[in-house]
Amino acid sequence: MTDSPAVLVLEDGRTFEGAAYGATGQTLGEIVFNTGMTGYQETLTDPSYHRQIVVMTAPHIGNTGVNDEDDESRQIWVAGYVVRDPSRRSSNWRAQRTLDDDLEAQGIVGISGIDTRQLTRILREGVMRAGIFSGDALAPVEELVSRVKAGAEMSGAHLADEVTAPEAYVVEPAEGAEKVADVVAVDLGIKANTPRMMAERGIRVTVVPSSWTAEQILAENPDGVFFSNGPGDPAAATHAVDQLRKVLDAKVPFFGICFGNQMLGRALGYGTYKLQFGHRGINQPVMDRTTGKVEVTAHNHGFAVDAPLEGESDSPAGYGRVKVSHVCLNDDVVEGLECLDLPAFSVQYHPEAAAGPHDASYLFDRFISVMKGERV
Repeated sequence: MTDSPAVLVLEDGRTFEGAAYGATGQTLGEIVFNTGMTGYQETLTDPSYHRQIVVMTAPHIGNTGVNDEDDESRQIWVAGYVVRDPSRRSSNWRAQRTLDDDLEAQGIVGISGIDTRQLTRILREGVMRAGIFSGDALAPVEELVSRVKAGAEMSGAHLADEVTAPEAYVVEPAEGAEKVADVVAVDLGIKANTPRMMAERGIRVTVVPSSWTAEQILAENPDGVFFSNGPGDPAAATHAVDQLRKVLDAKVPFFGICFGNQMLGRALGYGTYKLQFGHRGINQPVMDRTTGKVEVTAHNHGFAVDAPLEGESDSPAGYGRVKVSHVCLNDDVVEGLECLDLPAFSVQYHPEAAAGPHDASYLFDRFISVMKGERV
């Protein structure tokens, strides 16, 4: 931890002065806020946050340190990190190092000591580009605003290929679990807990890069196909949508999470759109319309599917009847899709949330049921 000055600069010219946290230097990205009160290590290593500066609304961050077991991918993916009160020491029996040491080691530029509540209220007006500057990167505000405005926007960004696994790998069923199915999981930014939760249920998971074609996927003769979460604008992921349509044509059971939900929506012919400030956190209420139950769920998405909320609709791309299976109770955003004439469904949120909540873990069991030919 350091007392060296840092400044957060928003695209609209507003600034926040604080102290450098993690690495010093410059970072640019879309700035978003996360409402989770725990699970910061999962957030940092979630590939869906690639090219985003993350603001934590919980005021005290870093108190449990970090360890090697809870990482959700091979590295920290956030572009920058904004906290109010970083912990001065780690206090957890599993901690192996401090959070700020990990941020510094991986070159993640952050800032601490700012009013994250005020910043969050600004971002609720609409997310925007931002930059964190410290050390040699400090300069007059006018110059820093110009750097921010020169940064890339999230709309139109195709990022899955930047975070995907370089080659395929297999996660075998967990010890003691009887094998029930073979699944090909397309890594668009997958989190480690996803194949782990499938393996606990006896699924053998072959995780493959985002560049794989439907022909390669189907050549594995899977019982089901899974598309993962991931970063970027779903409208730019044309390769993934094209391959998914071929999977749907082959009538292979399909399950998608987060970005995978958006891929299913676009494959079915629906549009997607950018949310005003997105859903990011572990306390989002969602209703499963199949059961009528309300779940507390984990979210990380800035885009959503534009599909009719009520009743059934016909897939604009000709894949039969579709219904919205889950909906966010905060703002009526589509949180799940179910195909009624194909063995395919998806959710926008994260049933694999490693820090919790675990209300939605049943969806992996639902995937097994669909692969067995049962109706949801």
